[in-house]
Amino acid sequence: MAKKTRVTNELRRLRFEAGEMTQAELAARIGVTRQTIIAIEQGRYSPSLEMAFRISLVFGVSLEKAFGYSEE
Repeated sequence: MAKKTRVTNELRRLRFEAGEMTQAELAARIGVTRQTIIAIEQGRYSPSLEMAFRISLVFGVSLEKAFGYSEE
């Protein structure tokens, strides 16, 4: 089992607030695979800074509203 990252995210909530956007739709809009979105949502993968910015832009929110960091 993959180790969870310290980067947290609100992707699932943001997708549903954006008219129940699917993982596949988000993936297509930022140019990654659906599996990448799944891994980010589950905390198994930390997106690059560029990818995090692209995700934030899709939802029209700041990085801080889409992602967080837990030191625990």
